[in-house]
Amino acid sequence: MKIRIDKWLWHARFFKTRSLAAKVVSAGVRVNGTPVAKPAFCVSPGDVLTFAQARDVRVIRVLAPGERRGPAPEAQALYDDLDPPAPRERDPAAPVIEQGGRPTKKDRRLFEKARPSALE
Repeated sequence: MKIRIDKWLWHARFFKTRSLAAKVVSAGVRVNGTPVAKPAFCVSPGDVLTFAQARDVRVIRVLAPGERRGPAPEAQALYDDLDPPAPRERDPAAPVIEQGGRPTKKDRRLFEKARPSALE
């Protein structure tokens, strides 16, 4: 059975909305090494997808087409992650706040020093 690539990415919970999945497909996705730019392209079990998600490049093998956007365990059964993203390291420039809850005025000043405004 085949399913549209944007619909499958949405069912497998890679993207929050189907329209966001369609935008990513339009920007460029590879299916079995072939570039695809149409969200209506159909994928079937056994296909290997390569696409960008946030700052990572994901390589996924489709295991099942999926019938609905269900809970996370059901979505994870639809694919096999061939190259899982490495855990991100903490930004060394970011200030360390030891206490929980809302930052103090001093913490906010440290944070503003470490991250200059985008308007400057």
